[in-house]
Amino acid sequence: MTTKSSRFFARLFRIALRTLPVALALAVVIGLVKTRRRPQPTDVAEHRQAARVIAVARLPFRPMQRAYGVVTPRRIWLAVAEVKGRVVAVHEQLLPGAIIDAGEVLVKIDPVDYELAVAALQASLSELTARQQELVAEERNLQASLAIEERSLTLAKKSLERVRGLSEQSVVPPDQMDREERQVLLQDQAIQRLNSQLALLPARQAAINAGIAAAEANLQRARIDLERTIIRTPYQCRLGDVNIEVGQVLQVNQQLFAAHGTDQVDVEARFRPEQLRDLLPLDKRQQLQPGLTMTALRELFDLSVTVRLDSGNWHASWPARFDRIRETADPQTRDIGVVAVVDNPFAQVIPGVRPLLIKGMFCAVELMAPVQANAMVLPASAVHNGHVFVLDADSRLRQRPVEVAILQGDLAVISDGLQENELVVLSDLSPAIDGMLIDPVHDHALPARLRDQAVGEEARP
Repeated sequence: MTTKSSRFFARLFRIALRTLPVALALAVVIGLVKTRRRPQPTDVAEHRQAARVIAVARLPFRPMQRAYGVVTPRRIWLAVAEVKGRVVAVHEQLLPGAIIDAGEVLVKIDPVDYELAVAALQASLSELTARQQELVAEERNLQASLAIEERSLTLAKKSLERVRGLSEQSVVPPDQMDREERQVLLQDQAIQRLNSQLALLPARQAAINAGIAAAEANLQRARIDLERTIIRTPYQCRLGDVNIEVGQVLQVNQQLFAAHGTDQVDVEARFRPEQLRDLLPLDKRQQLQPGLTMTALRELFDLSVTVRLDSGNWHASWPARFDRIRETADPQTRDIGVVAVVDNPFAQVIPGVRPLLIKGMFCAVELMAPVQANAMVLPASAVHNGHVFVLDADSRLRQRPVEVAILQGDLAVISDGLQENELVVLSDLSPAIDGMLIDPVHDHALPARLRDQAVGEEARP
């Protein structure tokens, strides 16, 4: 028994050694779980996204559109030879680029043949004039002869009556009566001949007059041809290509040189139709009807025009005026040509500041409409596909649809969808989540820049 008891206790001891650590560990874990401190709840702050904003305000706004075109002279004189002949003299400054005053003699063509033609026609005209005077004298003589013959006829008739009376009394021989009758007939014949000659005088006079008229016309033409041997400038101009030398024999209609007028230049710029539309206020767009004259169009648009040249760091501008709209649109782009005119470009030259506007310069044309008051102007970058992002009263991001009336460069004019003093987000948020909390950052310099840009001040060099 003793041995069996010892074995039992030994086995029990071994089992206790195996299970006691596990039990102790389990007890410790249970104790720690029961005695551990519960975690205290904490508030997590919502992330705020910083973004630039601007308060919506109404500003004076000047619609302005810009397009580009090439300078061309308003008047281009293509000098051609109107008569043929040899060149005997040319102006000493007949060179490309030279500026020639109005009325200067540029080319002289040998006038000898034309002077001889004038002299011959003058002689022919003098001959016809002499024949006309001779015809007048002949008419006077015929009238005088007719008066004499008529007086003689009267006397012959009286003599015939007297002889007839005497013949009835058998005082005179019968042949005397025959002679008197013959005399009366001869006088009638003489008068008839004179009347016939007088009747032909008007036709002869008309023929001479026609000859004189033809001679005078030919003489006038010859004198014009003689004048055309001298080619003068019709106005102050700047010469282009010159194709003439002394001794050269010219043919009629041969082109000699080109000359550009200096009093005006045109710049034709092509604008999109919507650009021109945006220059008109809404209340005037209904007045834009087909058939308006250019005067009516100029009054309707009431534009101020500036021509600008930008070449590197050189900026120059010229005051101009809206002259006309071209008759057709560009067949590819459908753009409309608007012609601006700069008056007296030579007088506006400022050395080193404003160059001379010459043919071929590439310039900008700015069309500026009258200032519109109380326009809601925003940077164009704030508008995203017809909507903007605004902040509500809790500074949370909200998307708002808007109607853009005019998109002008970096500016957008909003006609509907916003109220004054609302905060519009300018930053490009990514992602832009509706309702996200925004930390607004006001750009205090932007409103002043926006105001200047809205009236066109920022565009002026």
